[in-house]
Amino acid sequence: MNLFDRLVVATMPFVPKPMVRHFADPYIAGETLQHAIDQVKQLNQEGAMATIDVLGEAVTSMTEANRAADSYLPVIEAIEREKLDANISIKPTMLGLGLDYKGCVANFTRVIDALRPYNNFLRVDMEDSPYTSLTLDLVDELRKLYPNIGLVLQAYMRRSMNDLKDRVIPEKINIRLCKGIYVEPARVAYKDFDVVRKNYTALLKTALSNGVYVGIATHDEMLVWEAFNMIDELGLKPDQYEFQMLLGVTPELRRTIIREGHRMRVYVPFGEDWYAYSSRRLKENPKVAGYVMKDILKFKR
Repeated sequence: MNLFDRLVVATMPFVPKPMVRHFADPYIAGETLQHAIDQVKQLNQEGAMATIDVLGEAVTSMTEANRAADSYLPVIEAIEREKLDANISIKPTMLGLGLDYKGCVANFTRVIDALRPYNNFLRVDMEDSPYTSLTLDLVDELRKLYPNIGLVLQAYMRRSMNDLKDRVIPEKINIRLCKGIYVEPARVAYKDFDVVRKNYTALLKTALSNGVYVGIATHDEMLVWEAFNMIDELGLKPDQYEFQMLLGVTPELRRTIIREGHRMRVYVPFGEDWYAYSSRRLKENPKVAGYVMKDILKFKR
């Protein structure tokens, strides 16, 4: 993290909420489901798919968790009704993983029951290390009920290669591969930027070489270049993988990847919890915070 980015993160709590909202707009569809629908339609017209996420995580009661599960039901109906090229993504702590495992499974089951008539895909997100093993167990259990479910591996986690070889490859589970953004201790996560990059590349090559469908989730052009090379070397067809990016981040690179003939999926978050999401993302990813502040300075000029 450079000095400028550190200063931006340190001053975030003092930035007025309306200003955060204004400059968070490119990264969040809005507060309502209709905002998300409109955003996904624009992305579909551009040639990109989407994954829709209702903002929120780490609920403090199962009442909140149950309500969070309910919030996904109209999203599923809207995807079908509006003929959107999109699926859904859910953080397991939002549905109660940190409170009641069985209750969390019940909440996911309710979501799965809504998905089943459309056979649409569900991505179970990966959060910080206390929930890694629980999330893997959760996905294993849910896939017995509904196979069209994928998970996430984080390249900065030291355990990810073992998880890939022991749990993902044998079952050919669809994965999203990302670097990882949570603050983790060195005993569980790589800290060096180049080491994380190298591990990302190793994980990607191992997964693709073993027939795993990978959502190549990165805004790092070096990793995109590495992925292009692997795809060519392995002779993969466009329907055997996809690239993934966050809404509003490096949109020109996103369009370049689409023009090159690759599938692209964009993460589209929406909901009333936009401020907590925006503040957390900027704190966890200081480079993005730096980009936002530079946008602010350009706007003022």
